[in-house]
Amino acid sequence: MTIPNGLTPDEDTKATAKMPRIVNKMSTGLIRSKERVANHGEVFTPPWMVEAMLDLVKDETQRIDSRFLEPACGSGNFLVKVLQRKLAAVELKYGKFDFEKRHYALLALMCIYGIELLADNIAECNANLIYIFTDYLKVGRSDDTYRAASFVLSCNLLQGDALTMRTHDGQPIAFAEWGYIGKGKFQRRDFRFDVLTGSSAFSAEGSLFAHLGKH
Repeated sequence: MTIPNGLTPDEDTKATAKMPRIVNKMSTGLIRSKERVANHGEVFTPPWMVEAMLDLVKDETQRIDSRFLEPACGSGNFLVKVLQRKLAAVELKYGKFDFEKRHYALLALMCIYGIELLADNIAECNANLIYIFTDYLKVGRSDDTYRAASFVLSCNLLQGDALTMRTHDGQPIAFAEWGYIGKGKFQRRDFRFDVLTGSSAFSAEGSLFAHLGKH
């Protein structure tokens, strides 16, 4: 199957129009408290700025299998918008085919990663992403697709420190590379974050972000 490399403006508008209306559960204020700003440097990016920044890499946000890592994901202000754009691409390409729609929507979710220092933020980010995913597919907790999505998010959203590259319990941060091999089957490889970010190995053949090239 061919993965779309981007959407034309007309296609983008049509696909977005088919997306379900999402209740905004994300933090809309810039700060929650002065204490959190002082203790953790927590400041949220406003929605208009998120959209403007993502528009700078618009083709990538509309490619189902492009990977995004937010090293300070908060409650998901960036990741939610990335997922919405990816699901719009899924809807355009596979919206009429339930089997493909489900599996490419799951692939879109698999390609989103986040690290967050605070436990309440990472829990909220997880809840926001699973809400958008399940609302798009109209699946409940008993559905296999829901359970798969929950497991993926437990691997892709980690509480930790992107600077030390360690989880909250001191373990090296590691991420899973998910790949769709067709017929409802996926494969997985794991990579350590500190290895991925090494300048000499970042774009090495076989690494999680090899598709980005040497730049």
